[in-house]
Amino acid sequence: MATAVRETAPERSASRPRHRGWWRWFTDNIVLLIGIAVLVYTFVPIGYVIALSFSKPSGRAASAEFETFTWDNWTTVCEPDGLCESLQLSFAVSLVATVVATLLGTLMAFALVRHSFRGRAASNLLIFLPMATPEVVMGSSLLAMFVSLGFNGALGFITIVIAHILFCLSFVVVTVKARLAGMDSRLEQAAMDLYANEWQTFRLVTLPLAMPGIVAGALLAFSLSFDDFIITNFTSGQSQTFPLYVYGSKLKGFPAQLFVIGTLMFVVSLLLVVIVELWRRRRPT
Repeated sequence: MATAVRETAPERSASRPRHRGWWRWFTDNIVLLIGIAVLVYTFVPIGYVIALSFSKPSGRAASAEFETFTWDNWTTVCEPDGLCESLQLSFAVSLVATVVATLLGTLMAFALVRHSFRGRAASNLLIFLPMATPEVVMGSSLLAMFVSLGFNGALGFITIVIAHILFCLSFVVVTVKARLAGMDSRLEQAAMDLYANEWQTFRLVTLPLAMPGIVAGALLAFSLSFDDFIITNFTSGQSQTFPLYVYGSKLKGFPAQLFVIGTLMFVVSLLLVVIVELWRRRRPT
């Protein structure tokens, strides 16, 4: 009996470290596992869209299931009426709104960070109001303003751009302000001590240091403008941007070419992120 006890004791002691080793590995990598699960959960819908871009629907509208592999959706992207026209309008609106909002937002951020003036605290508070205001409220208010100004029959590109500039401006200001607040002012002082004038200091020191924040604000403004539906729906009139086209297609039949557009947008965004990351790693510190 004692021999049996002595024989089973090493077996128990050998099984415990094995169990403890697995549990320790799990606890050490639980954050990594959760991150992988979140990424899988995020990219499953994107993979579904990519797969459906190669599916040949049996009817005019796209099916929610993969049917037959085909390249026809990629070769006939502009075949559905109004698809490419809505894309062109969305790109034009987003580009104009991004350029104007970035210029104005950068100037406002420099004013709020670098200068002291009466009403500065109130200005900082007002900057956050468009971000906190519900889009339905903002869209209906802009529509009422445009109608009162006589734009009732002229709602279109101009009114959409004005509306997009208004809500993109706050995001640009907040992004650029965060970058400027983290900049070391001693670098500019050192440039001035080395006989650089104000314009040279701004062009060679301040602007390059602030450029990551400016670019981030511009990209954020472009994505928000291109993706907006609610405010655009109030201020577009008869014009149709890409989000409005997608909504209208859902009501009358979803063309498979929309999955192609979604895949292209994802691929282009991914390439931009990869290029920026490679450039950042190769840039000398």
